[in-house]
Amino acid sequence: MGRSGPEVADIFRRYGAAWREQHGASLSTERRAAMTAIERCRTAALGGHVEQCDRCGERRIAYNSCRSRNCPKCQSLARADWVEARRAELLDTQYFHVVFTVPDEIAAIAFQNPAAVYDILFRATAETLRTIAADPKHLGAQIGFFAVLHTWGQNLSHHPHLHCVVPGGGLSPDGSRWIACRPGFFLPVAVLSRLFRRLFLEELQKAFTAGKLRFFSSLSGLSDAAAFRRYLNQVRRINWVVFAKAPFAGAEQVLTYVGRYTHRVAIANSRIVDIEVGKVRFRWKDYRDGDRQKVMTLEAGEFIRRFLVHVLPNGFKRIRYYGLLGNRHRKEKLARCRELLGMTQADAQAEPKDSADYRDKVEKLTGGSLRECPTCHQGLMVCVEVLEPAASRTVPFSDTS
Repeated sequence: MGRSGPEVADIFRRYGAAWREQHGASLSTERRAAMTAIERCRTAALGGHVEQCDRCGERRIAYNSCRSRNCPKCQSLARADWVEARRAELLDTQYFHVVFTVPDEIAAIAFQNPAAVYDILFRATAETLRTIAADPKHLGAQIGFFAVLHTWGQNLSHHPHLHCVVPGGGLSPDGSRWIACRPGFFLPVAVLSRLFRRLFLEELQKAFTAGKLRFFSSLSGLSDAAAFRRYLNQVRRINWVVFAKAPFAGAEQVLTYVGRYTHRVAIANSRIVDIEVGKVRFRWKDYRDGDRQKVMTLEAGEFIRRFLVHVLPNGFKRIRYYGLLGNRHRKEKLARCRELLGMTQADAQAEPKDSADYRDKVEKLTGGSLRECPTCHQGLMVCVEVLEPAASRTVPFSDTS
């Protein structure tokens, strides 16, 4: 089932020890844990089991996964579970994809203060969407949506932005009717952009005043209150990018999309071309050059540094839900939306049933069976031996979405 090409784990195993030796003093606990988890993923270090075909006797070893949210190989099952949960929440309406991006000047502050600034990004985005949608001049409705944080660009640069998936309408203020967006149009992005900028900078100033921001190196001068205000005044004159993509073609396309985007890590193993003589080559899409596919070459140490930039602080929630999809009132709000949209019980997706066996989840996700013998294709693979972890210590990691 695994791929045969080079992987992020190979880069860490070859060059990670030397990189840690050089940068260990500045390496955070969560980034060190991410490296260790990826290095040990699906190896004897984590244990596993031996399977044997009950027909032809074919044997194979299946090592355990690390389950880290930063590991490129451990997202499929988490993604499948999450998509199934969202399937039960789909409404019979159009859906929109809106992206909120901060300028480079703010990204630089986020680089040194990730938890504080990423939280502000979520709050400002959510308040912007809810405020403009509630305005009778635009939609006049209570909306619901979820937002997913991405911190990377295609070349692994630091590029924080939020992907929001929003149903095309919402409940009237009194909850008596469904108010739909115009076909193909959600909310004016220019209006969203201006409010987003104002709310974000207000929150950032509050964080500074409360002593929640720290500045180092080239940004050290921003520790001075007057200098920080001047910096924000400059950023206030920049146009902030809010981008509304074309609406989804239907509910299934929503699921396909969110399955691709929600549980991504900074780079997929499939994009790595080769690892040779201390260098890593990988494919990337250059959006500034007509979306051309290119190959970038980085020193292994620089590749590791860029990858680890996108490891989030422990416990940080990178997928969040708002409005009608907020956890507190989601069930009753969605039920009311379905009623007003005329959805029958058959239209509403059934609540997902949890399967304790990972093989069932893989088969549902990929259509391929882990039970079927890969040699004779007639027998079933049966566990005949459990392999204890080769290392006694437990790999620390955070798996919070």
